[in-house]
Amino acid sequence: MYETKDKIKALSASLENIITAINLPEKHKKIEVLEFESGKADLWSDPQEAKKVMQELSDLKKEIAEVKDLGENIELLKVLSDDPNEAEGLDREIAKTEKALKKFELLSFLSGKYDAKNALVSIHAGQGGTEAMDWVSMLYRMYSRYCERRDWKFAVLDSTAGEEAGIKSITFSVSGQYAYGYLKNEAGTHRLVRQSPFNADKLRQTSFALVEVLPELEGVDLPEIEIKDDDLEWQFIHSGGHGGQNVNKVATAVRLTHIPSGIVVTAQSERFQEQNRKNALGLLRAKLWIMEKERAKNEKKALKGDYRPASWGTQIRSYVLHPYKMVKDLRTQVETGNTDSVLDGDLDEFIDAELALVVY
Repeated sequence: MYETKDKIKALSASLENIITAINLPEKHKKIEVLEFESGKADLWSDPQEAKKVMQELSDLKKEIAEVKDLGENIELLKVLSDDPNEAEGLDREIAKTEKALKKFELLSFLSGKYDAKNALVSIHAGQGGTEAMDWVSMLYRMYSRYCERRDWKFAVLDSTAGEEAGIKSITFSVSGQYAYGYLKNEAGTHRLVRQSPFNADKLRQTSFALVEVLPELEGVDLPEIEIKDDDLEWQFIHSGGHGGQNVNKVATAVRLTHIPSGIVVTAQSERFQEQNRKNALGLLRAKLWIMEKERAKNEKKALKGDYRPASWGTQIRSYVLHPYKMVKDLRTQVETGNTDSVLDGDLDEFIDAELALVVY
């Protein structure tokens, strides 16, 4: 019984540490601000902004409710631990509470400035030709399934089909609490080894794809980065993707060039040009942010862990489907032989291990 009481005491201490780490009082203040915003008469004059406000409000309320439930469960465990008739069921409840606490322990690692933001994910085919483009489509499916498992929403902003098969390049947004924080360490090169389905000899083929992950930022998030209208060159073009007759007949797609930096972004998924303009500006803002981060990093040589640039020298994970099956992360050394599950979006073990590894 004393051992059980010690476990419950440890659970209570862990919860207190988590409450401090996730800054619960600050979240209560944020809810007050969002509730005020949600009550404004003109809230839905900008539907996209309104959805963001309501989603963030819902996510914060859910998080606080879950923390409250955990606290109540632990208090109940303390009471039940004094009853010898509850001993058998108590062990099960303690194990269940420990599992729930692990979820919030991960939040303590998500302390980066933009970790709570939505994410912008791009996947680009690398070496491997048609194989690499098929690999991009596999990775897109993997991440979309991961998002579905977490009840996150995702939407394609831009996509270029492969010449023969697969996807040459794709950019999509991910909307969900801490989406950027969870996904940011997926940035880097992903390597696939398998028997090629694209040649008769079924030779073993190695192909690569580059994943970029950026936070979805608003202008107010980056007061230090000024985007001047005179520095922008807009092109309005017909969408090359699927989206109905209106998308393809009207020049709704946009290509935006930021003249000083040379950055070019495109957005074509929405039916209305104005929304694609907003998406393109969001992509540009995020790319300018990472460019500024890299500049500061190179100057100071002391910045650690906030972001890993998605360059070809940063291979992070290998997916081997032949002659054996294994997915291995080269940073955490986490590996599994259940490749089908990983490619179906079961990434928690890899993402959680990388979060715990990074020191902010």
